[in-house]
Amino acid sequence: MTVPASGFMMENGGSSCLPLPPDVENRIVTDLGKESESNLQEGNLYYVVSNRWFRRWQLYVGQPTEEFSSKDHSSDSQHCNMVPSNVVERPGPIDNSDIVVNGSDSENNDLELKRFLEERRDYVLVPSAVWEKLYDWYKGGPPLPRKLISQGVTQKNFFVEVYLLCLKLIDSRDGSECIIRLSKKATVFDLREKVFALKGIKQEKACIWDYFNQHKQSVLDATSQTLEELNLQMDQHILLEVDGPTQTGMDATRNELALVALEPSRSSLSIAGGPVMSNGHSSSYGYQGSSLSSSVSDMDDRSDLSNTAKKREKGGLAGLQNLGNTCFMNSALQCLVHTPPLVEYFLQDYSEEINADNPLGMHGELAIAFGDLLRKLWSLGQTTIAPRAFKGKLARFAPQFSGYNQHDSQELLAFLLDGLHEDLNRVKRKPYFETKDYDGRPDAEVADECWRYHRARNDSLIVDVCQGQYKSTLVCPVCGKISITFDPFMYLSLPLPSTVTRSVTVTVFYGDGSGLPMPYTVTVQRHGCIKDLTLALTIACCLKNDENLMLAEVYDHRIYKYFDNPLESVTSIKDEEYLVAYRLPKRESGRPKLEIIHRSLERCSTDRLKGMERKLFGTPLVTYLGEEFRSGADINAAVSKILVPLKRTYSSTKAHSSKENGFVSEMNDEPANCSPRSVSQSIDIEEEETSSENEPSFQLLLTDDRGLSCKPIDKDSAIKYGPLIKVFLDWTDREHELYDVSYIKDLPPVHQTRFMKKTRQEAISLFSCLEAFLTEEPLGPDDMWYCPRCKEHRQATKKLDLWKLPEIIVFHLKRFSYSRYLKNKLDTFVDFPIHNLDLSKYVKSNDGKSYLYNLYAISNHYGGLGGGHYTAYAKLIDEKRWYHFDDSHVSPVGEEEIKTSAAYLLFYQRVEN
Repeated sequence: MTVPASGFMMENGGSSCLPLPPDVENRIVTDLGKESESNLQEGNLYYVVSNRWFRRWQLYVGQPTEEFSSKDHSSDSQHCNMVPSNVVERPGPIDNSDIVVNGSDSENNDLELKRFLEERRDYVLVPSAVWEKLYDWYKGGPPLPRKLISQGVTQKNFFVEVYLLCLKLIDSRDGSECIIRLSKKATVFDLREKVFALKGIKQEKACIWDYFNQHKQSVLDATSQTLEELNLQMDQHILLEVDGPTQTGMDATRNELALVALEPSRSSLSIAGGPVMSNGHSSSYGYQGSSLSSSVSDMDDRSDLSNTAKKREKGGLAGLQNLGNTCFMNSALQCLVHTPPLVEYFLQDYSEEINADNPLGMHGELAIAFGDLLRKLWSLGQTTIAPRAFKGKLARFAPQFSGYNQHDSQELLAFLLDGLHEDLNRVKRKPYFETKDYDGRPDAEVADECWRYHRARNDSLIVDVCQGQYKSTLVCPVCGKISITFDPFMYLSLPLPSTVTRSVTVTVFYGDGSGLPMPYTVTVQRHGCIKDLTLALTIACCLKNDENLMLAEVYDHRIYKYFDNPLESVTSIKDEEYLVAYRLPKRESGRPKLEIIHRSLERCSTDRLKGMERKLFGTPLVTYLGEEFRSGADINAAVSKILVPLKRTYSSTKAHSSKENGFVSEMNDEPANCSPRSVSQSIDIEEEETSSENEPSFQLLLTDDRGLSCKPIDKDSAIKYGPLIKVFLDWTDREHELYDVSYIKDLPPVHQTRFMKKTRQEAISLFSCLEAFLTEEPLGPDDMWYCPRCKEHRQATKKLDLWKLPEIIVFHLKRFSYSRYLKNKLDTFVDFPIHNLDLSKYVKSNDGKSYLYNLYAISNHYGGLGGGHYTAYAKLIDEKRWYHFDDSHVSPVGEEEIKTSAAYLLFYQRVEN
């Protein structure tokens, strides 16, 4: 590296004598980060750095900082901020103290990260090269190195293993306990080497047990296996025994039951074999004669949390142990294992349907692991099962669910249904079909064709009972091209009506000075466009046929932007912005637009500046100049006319009385509001009194687009103009006496969120959610459709219709919303039928079938986004009774209690005639 002209010492193998300029630090770190991203390899070293410190460094060097806005976490900044580095102090030494646990309980003094930290909110990850530079510049620490590892079978995903696997080692000789931390990718050999070195014993004289739930599961002697493959869990126990395995006697905890003779290993029963349960279903636990045989043992998933626990007298009432933030998995699993067709299928012989060669599947392993878990949950005498083996398979095939962070039960459900389908797909070689265009053919013909093609490639239990079909209609807003497709679905994600629309407040000004400005609050589609907003305003303010609305955003008392593109999405409009609309006559060619910006003379507020200064205030006014516009006198006349409604002699009683809290509802039915009769009459009087010869003279200055230049306007001076003329109107004491400026000040924002009284949300019905799902709406700006006729991406309108419904239908209530800066959860109570949900009127295929459904399971989510907890309600098969599944705890619950605002996933089964 070179030495900059500023004289600052640069890196040349040693530490710098003086701090580098902020922009130099920024450039070095940015370049090193890009270099690291281009060379991702398993084993690369990264460092965990406190986001609190790192954000200060970003502000110092001028990098934009991104901060989460959440109810659960406060922050110094809620938005993306860029602060000039010359006003931000250089941060002190690197300080990771806020993300590590004070002290250490591990034998080798490893530092432990606080649990449940989130990346970008609590910490950031920097490559080792970046850490070395930061440490050289700032010192501090402590260093928290972590390795980049890969997970996944069908698709490799790289991620940094922030939380190492924490194992609690019990020494059977003295009962002592210590903490061992290793990567989940470490092998048993690595674990044994670390433990034996720590305890100072020889490997041949000792052994280590998988001591999950303080019961001996298996000896850890397969040295090449990884800890992840052995399904070792965070914070579980392992047991060290010296001089060989002990079959009897006391363990370190003096628990005699923990060291009884080992149970015999699991027999290789075929899926069709095994004991018969009380309900007549087969309940085997293995898969014989195949390389797909499960490595799960009976003991592996046993969880006797209490030795005196009463054994279940019925199948299907076992709980699932929480393995560390796995309540989302437990909730979804309990709903699935109580789905009648799946229970019947997996309790019988399904070995011939395992598709181990499907490249889209999991080699049959996911289906076997799920079937094995379902059989155990339906076995008699079970109290709680620890789904370690299933979680291991899940982490292997879906790395996004690995680790110990909370996840979404719906996302897990979607993966499981799709994975089970691919593992059980009866189609070994999928035929190819060329998709045909709609071409105006009857819907029934196109739907049947699409369904045949789909079934020819996808044929499984999941398709048989869980997949339906909907019709999707897209219309291009420019050329009118219509595209109709029929697509399969496994669940329906229903928006809550409050998430489909949004309210927008716009203040409407009269461009001809015929009335007072008035705010209107209208409702538009959340992903609608400016054209929809303009249409809603047109109706609300009773726009005349010879008028147009010109929509604009006001920022810092200037017009920041005109919304000229009618197809622009309303998602670009933020709640805190100020929108105005100007009622103007339909523009004729050659008439320039006049924009009037208000300034007031005020005393300087700082000691550094003495005297008076001009400051902007209020909302700009917009009008069209006349066809005969020639000189400054014409501008003066236009300003005088547009200010007439603001005259203090003007009677505005009715206008004031129609305003309530600064808002006007679009639902006001009183026709008087559509006709400003009193306004027009008063203005006529004012116009008579204000003739052209005694018209007031204003202090007007011509300015440029950026408002940087000022040129006084004389009445006789000729004005050179283009399509837009901008002028400053300097208010003097005389104007303040004549006109009431309150009408152009303190406009309401687009959506008032702060200081609003929080009211109890009204209940909505499942049917209203379904109708919102089926309502035509424009696509979001990030989900544009490529129009084959326009050859461009368009924000098309989309309409969904149900065509074919499955035996099992799952409704996903979209309670969570995410944006760049905000996470939100809706706790609205959704009223849903428990019996006889009739969907017949929503099915457009006209097949004459009855679509009545009964509820049999619910996945619930309680709490907010920062934490929260999942549980499940499920109805036992062949029994008219509901049960509450809260991880390992299972209890009966009354049917009248299962309807709550926590309902997240609803599982229904069709009633057969």
